[in-house]
Amino acid sequence: MTSQLTAPSTIEKLAWTWRGHQIQYAVQGSGLPVILIHGFGASIGHWRKNIPVLSAAGYRVLALDLLGFGDSDKPGLDYSLNLWESLLKDFWTEQVQQPAVFVGNSIGGLLALMLLANHPEIAIGGVLLNSAGGLNLRPDDVPLPLRLIMGGFKKLASSQLTGPLIFNQIRKKRRIRGSLRQVYGNRKAITPELVEILYQPSCDPGAQKVFASIFSAPAGPRPSELLPRIQQPLLVLWGENDPWATIKTADIYRKLSQDPKGQPSVKFQSLPRTGHCPHDERPEVVNSLIIEWLAAGMSKC
Repeated sequence: MTSQLTAPSTIEKLAWTWRGHQIQYAVQGSGLPVILIHGFGASIGHWRKNIPVLSAAGYRVLALDLLGFGDSDKPGLDYSLNLWESLLKDFWTEQVQQPAVFVGNSIGGLLALMLLANHPEIAIGGVLLNSAGGLNLRPDDVPLPLRLIMGGFKKLASSQLTGPLIFNQIRKKRRIRGSLRQVYGNRKAITPELVEILYQPSCDPGAQKVFASIFSAPAGPRPSELLPRIQQPLLVLWGENDPWATIKTADIYRKLSQDPKGQPSVKFQSLPRTGHCPHDERPEVVNSLIIEWLAAGMSKC
């Protein structure tokens, strides 16, 4: 590996208006479009170690702050995976207009799956980085005691009285740092810069209501419901020490990768000592694997 595979750079943002709301996005390079979709609470900045490297490798790399996150507007809406799917589809229609590879982390991975399954004409492949199984936990996936606790917390987070109090506690920098220590397998990647990237958008007007809306949103489709409708090849990179995206979810992709006749065609790579955000924890590894897979034409996976 060379230092070129990790060097971050300043990422210039552009503005695009969607349904009357301002969306921030970035674009670097030229060639095959590669669209990066961040996870919950993240933003374009979470791809700062990937955008310059992928674009230097000969790809047109695009990333955007989903509505409600980063520097994009945070209107009072009912947030859902379907809303962001529509945003991404319209973004592709206006800004890309060429079949692309969609790369997603966490809920961004689930959104990439939705786009491949529901809009196959816009995608030629997908890269999943510890892809989520849903926007929220499904009641039937958790035991009754935890289900009751979750229900109580949702009510408190959605309350006009207690919601802001809870959010102001969660968004404190020391709590952000503590959460990162739980989900990052590579503790060296937890830097003041990363904490600031996650903290600053939480200071924007409307951020608390976005949080409350998302926490009460439907879980969305299961990966097992989407995969049978996907024809494009997938590269699945999985941090082994992820406490959020379960081994059960990883096994879905692992089994597909072991079936030579499986559909879709999947290349699965497990990443040791890595947690929920491989692209930020091990950028030198993730960048290299993505570039190799793209250069091989994806279909050879």
